[in-house]
Amino acid sequence: MPRTLRRSCAACAKSKTSCDLRTPHCSRCIKRKLQCIYANEPWTAPPAAPWWESNESRSSLDRPSALTNCRFGSFDPFDSYPQTRLPREHVQHLIHSFLHKIAFQYYPLDLNAASNPFLISWWPLALRDPALFHVSLQTACLDEELLAQKGFQTSELLMADSVALLRRKVEDTSLAVQDETMNSVITLAAIEFGKGNIKISEMHVDGVKKMVNIRGGINSVRQTSPLTARMVSWVSMLVMGHPQFQTQDDVGNGDGIPPIPEWQLDSAVIYDDLFELTSIDIDYAVRNVFIRLRSVFQRAQQIPFPPTRLHDLTCFVVHRLLLSASDTSNRQSSQITECLRYAIILYMFIVQGPTYYSHVVILNKFITRFMQHLQQVETIPRERDSVDIWLLAIGTVASTGTTHYQWFIERARTVATSLQLGNWNDALVRIKSVLWLETLLSEDIFRFHVDAILRATKQTQPPVLADNNSFSLVLRHNMAP
Repeated sequence: MPRTLRRSCAACAKSKTSCDLRTPHCSRCIKRKLQCIYANEPWTAPPAAPWWESNESRSSLDRPSALTNCRFGSFDPFDSYPQTRLPREHVQHLIHSFLHKIAFQYYPLDLNAASNPFLISWWPLALRDPALFHVSLQTACLDEELLAQKGFQTSELLMADSVALLRRKVEDTSLAVQDETMNSVITLAAIEFGKGNIKISEMHVDGVKKMVNIRGGINSVRQTSPLTARMVSWVSMLVMGHPQFQTQDDVGNGDGIPPIPEWQLDSAVIYDDLFELTSIDIDYAVRNVFIRLRSVFQRAQQIPFPPTRLHDLTCFVVHRLLLSASDTSNRQSSQITECLRYAIILYMFIVQGPTYYSHVVILNKFITRFMQHLQQVETIPRERDSVDIWLLAIGTVASTGTTHYQWFIERARTVATSLQLGNWNDALVRIKSVLWLETLLSEDIFRFHVDAILRATKQTQPPVLADNNSFSLVLRHNMAP
């Protein structure tokens, strides 16, 4: 288009009618479903009317179904995203932040822009759904406001509009169970949890659970939207502190969280080499998980997991172990069983890392339980072995940055001395003999802490493992004295 001083949009100029200069689309173009293009940015433009006050839907040109070529540096010149009460420049800034930072921060298991689920699955839905779009902007805005520490005015405005838009959707039964709606509700649950609004957060989780039931269960949701199912099951557990959905059985029966395909393969032959556990009374539910997990990890050495497979495995294993823990509440379960249960859970959190939102609260809860059971095991006279150093190494890594770290260091040092572990390689052989997933970072994660265990002098607190999730910052802010 040739350069001009004209401020009205091309459609209004062509029809020689007055243009109200609203952005991103003038009222006349919205009403007539016309393509609204400004030759120049209006000097001043009245705030755009809320999306629900404008005339219904837009043309297909204004609603892209997906991001193309994974190039997010420039945006649709037609500004074809849902309208908000924020200035156009601010909206585009938050979009850029979501696409370049938040998507990878919330799903660090896949840093490839061509396959990251928040880019290829979530964002196309957000462009079509005003509620999810507002929620997405809110996550990016909250991240920036937390870093700036100048208040939460804009994110609170987006929260109010997000809730208003969601209320309109849940009043319509067909819209209430959409993936977009469920994604929005579970995200709001995480945001409120991070802010310390526990009751509101739990209310959102209850709401999304009803949506899942209407859809036929979490596995039915997974069939059409894997990201939604994964996020709902994982985040609802982090928020509530315990599983909100059942798991399928070992062969995949039921409507709960399914096991990964490798879980169902024969694993009976890989338990015999761990003689330390064969003579210990371990409950079947935990023993079964341990055996199958060892088999899965051994196969992963030949065929590494795809990016989402580790998350699926972690979600299934943690849910399975926590659900079976409730079965032991009315009977005496062996303390070594409970130590093994929580060590596996903590190990899965370690190898996966934070996903979607910080797991700092639930992790601290499990560390405390783990310590209680370890204290009981210490009272049982027996010879220390590889299982002991494995348990304490996991506790040491998991407790990084907490007041419990030195507690694990001291006990691990005693066991290391009794096993005559002189260096990292001595310890690594023992640890790998119990349960170990070989990854690019697995040895690096453990080596710093094992070296601290083996050194004779008292250690200072190591740096906290990286968790740049904005909701982790909220949680730490709220938990600070």
